[in-house]
Amino acid sequence: MDFIPSPEQVAIAGAVADVCADFPGEYWRDLDATGGYPERFVRTLTEQGWLSVLIPEEYGGGGLGITEAGIVLEEIHRSGGNANACHAQMYTMGTLLRHGSPAQKQQYLPDIAAGKLRLQAFAVTEPDAGSDTTRIRTKARRDAGGYRVSGRKTYISRVAYSDLLLLLARTTPLDEVARATDGLSVFLVDLREAGAAVEVSRIPVMFNHHTYQVAISDLHLPRSSLIGTEGKGFSYIIDGWNAERILVASEAVGDGRFFVEKASVYASSRVVFGRPIGANQGVQFPIAQAYAAIEAAGLMRFKAASMFDQNVSCGAEANMAKLLASAASWQAANAAMIAFGGNGFATEYDIERKFRETKLLEVAPVSNNLILAYLGQRVLGMPKSY
Repeated sequence: MDFIPSPEQVAIAGAVADVCADFPGEYWRDLDATGGYPERFVRTLTEQGWLSVLIPEEYGGGGLGITEAGIVLEEIHRSGGNANACHAQMYTMGTLLRHGSPAQKQQYLPDIAAGKLRLQAFAVTEPDAGSDTTRIRTKARRDAGGYRVSGRKTYISRVAYSDLLLLLARTTPLDEVARATDGLSVFLVDLREAGAAVEVSRIPVMFNHHTYQVAISDLHLPRSSLIGTEGKGFSYIIDGWNAERILVASEAVGDGRFFVEKASVYASSRVVFGRPIGANQGVQFPIAQAYAAIEAAGLMRFKAASMFDQNVSCGAEANMAKLLASAASWQAANAAMIAFGGNGFATEYDIERKFRETKLLEVAPVSNNLILAYLGQRVLGMPKSY
């Protein structure tokens, strides 16, 4: 059991920090004000290979694990940036890498690794299903040579900036399957060929997040777009979910470190009534408590990542990592806001922007309440609560 990052992992964090130094707070504040997409940032990460770290070397990627991918995302958030615009290219890899056919991998992965294609969108959530994934209504029915898909998806992030879309649809009606999780299938959709069959509209939210409503009308998909076996898609997306939770936990840890570091420096230098405000326990202790929580969450994140990289079942650990990291980040956000006082609301300090951004991680991609329900029922064996 080793809790010390390897020299290679330390080097990854340092290299990503160097990239982020070229994208300071002003860059992110401008995007927040205009609602723009961080195209230059995403392009730079792509060109330097940081978004393809999970793609095997044989396809032109870095051939690294979720652990290293998490380090990349943590460092982006620690720097004051936001990887939300591009992190899906990491966690969606799990579904394609583990369940895609050799032909699908060869067709798409080299171009994704080279930055010629973007796989940034994962369409699962629907307006009338929410977190109850088995109740989705998007249907894919067989026709000559493939499938016809119709349905609606909501809160599908980055779809307007993605060439490819992973799509979950029901291929067998719910009332015709033995288990609710059966009859769901995953498709890899080439949005460049979808035309008017796929329409997207952006959903305005409280911070600069590019998320959309997606309407799919009689979209034809070739048989070759099916990932794995028809009807087994729910188990495939669970792989993606575990990776997603670990990577989101890494972002939350990064946010938490941003808040703690900013608050510590500010509290040590801000002098009121003749001494630094950090000398007051009411300011100092919440920051220290948040620091401890972030450190603990970071360890759970690394445990989950290590298990994932070794192909060990890690559903509980991945969920706990997301739960603890998002809660710790929010704790750190509040400690920073209290330390900064009125200045915390001024955009120039970036506290209010990151405050808005990190709150999302308690709610998405899965609510922390659902994680608690999962732990209570599936891990601790208590009665089902929902």
